[in-house]
Amino acid sequence: METSERFHPDPATQTYADVLLPVAIAKAYTYIIPEEMIPHLAFGHQVEVSFGKNKRYAGIVVDIHRNAPGQSQPKPILSIIDARPLITPYQLKLWQWMAGYYCCSIGEVMNTAMPSNLKLASETRISLSPLYDHSFEGLSDKEFLVTEALSIQGELSLDEIRDILGQKTIYPVIHQLIEKRIIYLKEEMQTKFQPKTVACVRLQEPYASRPELLEEAFELTSRSVKQTDALLAFVQLVRTEPFVRKQAVYDMAQVDHGVIKAMEKKGILESYEQEISRLPGYEEEAVEISELSEAQETALAQLRKQLEEHPAALLHGVTGSGKTRLYVELIQETIRQGKQALYLLPEIALTTQIIDRLQKVFGDQIAVYHSRLNNNERVEVWRSVLEGKPVVLGPRSSLFLPFKELGLVVVDEEHDNSYKQQDPAPRYNGRDTAIYLARLHESKVILGTATPSLESYHNAKTGKYGLVELFERFGGLELPEVHIADLKTPPPPAGAPQPIFSTQLLDALRETLEQKEQAILFQNRRGYAPVYRCTSCGWTQQCEHCDVSLTYHKLQNHLRCHYCGFRATQVPACPACGNRDLRLQGTGTERLEDDLGIHFPDARIGRMDLDTVRTKHAHARIINDFEEHRLDILVGTQMVTKGLDFDKVKIVGVINADQLLHFPDFRANERAFQLLTQVAGRAGRKGSRGKVIIQALQTFHPVLKDVIAGDYKDFYRREIEERQAFKYPPFYRLIKITLKHKIPETVNRAAQHLAIYLKGRLDQRAIGPAMPYVSRVRGQYLLDILVKLERNNQLIHQSKEWILEGIREVHKLEGCSGVRVNVDVDPM
Repeated sequence: METSERFHPDPATQTYADVLLPVAIAKAYTYIIPEEMIPHLAFGHQVEVSFGKNKRYAGIVVDIHRNAPGQSQPKPILSIIDARPLITPYQLKLWQWMAGYYCCSIGEVMNTAMPSNLKLASETRISLSPLYDHSFEGLSDKEFLVTEALSIQGELSLDEIRDILGQKTIYPVIHQLIEKRIIYLKEEMQTKFQPKTVACVRLQEPYASRPELLEEAFELTSRSVKQTDALLAFVQLVRTEPFVRKQAVYDMAQVDHGVIKAMEKKGILESYEQEISRLPGYEEEAVEISELSEAQETALAQLRKQLEEHPAALLHGVTGSGKTRLYVELIQETIRQGKQALYLLPEIALTTQIIDRLQKVFGDQIAVYHSRLNNNERVEVWRSVLEGKPVVLGPRSSLFLPFKELGLVVVDEEHDNSYKQQDPAPRYNGRDTAIYLARLHESKVILGTATPSLESYHNAKTGKYGLVELFERFGGLELPEVHIADLKTPPPPAGAPQPIFSTQLLDALRETLEQKEQAILFQNRRGYAPVYRCTSCGWTQQCEHCDVSLTYHKLQNHLRCHYCGFRATQVPACPACGNRDLRLQGTGTERLEDDLGIHFPDARIGRMDLDTVRTKHAHARIINDFEEHRLDILVGTQMVTKGLDFDKVKIVGVINADQLLHFPDFRANERAFQLLTQVAGRAGRKGSRGKVIIQALQTFHPVLKDVIAGDYKDFYRREIEERQAFKYPPFYRLIKITLKHKIPETVNRAAQHLAIYLKGRLDQRAIGPAMPYVSRVRGQYLLDILVKLERNNQLIHQSKEWILEGIREVHKLEGCSGVRVNVDVDPM
């Protein structure tokens, strides 16, 4: 008989458990603990429960008590899925804080926090794992039945598995099959990280198996000194290296790729890609780290002192100053104290080189956590952290891992807006959440960046955080020269479009290529051209579902919406006026790549944007190609500003700085300064001094002057005065409320009602409703209400309660129950 069918005795004698579920509900639900389960159940255990009419979920026990709920009879817990605790009390406190601070339910926080394999639900579909070897050894009878059925049918729902087993309680069986890597949750299966590869060369046959024939190979190269030098270099390298990288041959023999190609045609060498370890483990031995420079020693001593006096310290160090080296030192100290360290990065996919560097230092002591690991790997990392893994490296999602004793949190590139979760709820900021997590563990936080957010720098200047500044590049290298190229000079002929490249930038690129060095070009817009416009009436081809123009992508030969993915072909004539002279306007990274090929036909050009790095493998390949100098010029969006450290980058070009400076947002100047400074920092990180050329029409903009001078303090002084005058952060707190509905009249009525409700309580602190910059997305019409609040904790808390109450009132209006309302606390 199922547990749910048993008679329940007097509630006063029952033991109850509060169980959190990964659904959008505001509290834990109370369940009866069957008597036989009481000795085996504790905080953090995973249990199977029913919720609603027919749904079942894997929930987490967060409290055990004898307080009977005052209303209806609670349901019983159906089974214990895993008797090992999955979460810690610290995690529960973090989830509760996030739910309150970011105006969402604790169920939404839990859903974001937990790996998919720990969130079984009735809707889940199961498939056989590709890791399963189709052996039935070691399986129980029930596990055998499920596995056999999956072998025949491919995939099953949980309800179908219940029918196969003839029982309702199946989560423990599913859990065991997941643990054994026999099944996975099909809808959540994600691509694994692909291994890193490097370009290598090896001998062709017969030379590979008969080294004594190498004399014949040298005879084949006798007429070419460069080929002979390359073969000698190969022979020398193969004696000491497990595999010979192409770049090592190029460097030792002072030859280029053309020499290797010629030797391939002669049947001497062949090229191949060698896989080397990256994720999730690290097989190579850990290496000794370099000595600290004098400036780094001073900064490290200051950091230690500031962290003794403050819970958090801001490390403001210029690009290339060696901030990562200081993090490593403090992480090692944390490990020696028997504590754990968390190293946060903005985006794991864009920080390949930092991952490699840290794995070389910490070896298997470090775990890398991110959304692209498959479900089994994510659960393994989760459990390893629960068992005390010393170091964790990851993006904002790694904040949710079950740390036992966290001693240090490093937030690298703390200014980056990738730390902000946009959708779905909780819309949290990873930097701010990291500071609260550290407070729970009584640990320390380092915020590191070359371009601090105004909020963090203000906190440091007012004494809330410690402040350490490091303005010297490691190795005594000079910061790059920064030049502004005026796109108005010389003026283009009448009627001609504005040129993409200035003469100054083209000359610098030509010189760089002649010197066998590399260049990075930054344009924060992907695709070929962002607008397809009629030259007569100005009509533009728009998305059918969003209020944005479609971007032309030349490779696929279609127009695409970057908000919803809608695609269309170019219309031959303007539907408004009939004119057939329609033109592509504007410049994206795809067009840059094309035009560079015209100016420099012999250059090897790569592109790094969302279109080319949709998988981890593609991103790693581009990075490796540039790192190994198989590319001369790398064109990219803001991806090229993050986590890249290349030896031979001499020139960095910014194609259009104006589009960064004139975005309708109070943070536009801050983001422009950060992006321009960060991308400029990619130049001249090794060897000779680099050069940065920023192309602009408005060449006297104050932000550009600060970038040229590398003067963050002047930029901060000017911006902070404006923020204070116009009541923006860090002096005021913002809450943005966005209402969405497919019918414009409905969202108008809902927004007006909510605005009236909030203004009645907050007066002029509630602004709007107003249409956002893009007012329709995916067929939903959008309206925003902005709430500006003084930094008063009582007022902020009360305002959040009013906002949530106002939303409930909106949903009571006739016809407005379907209006979606998103609350974004501290919007970025």
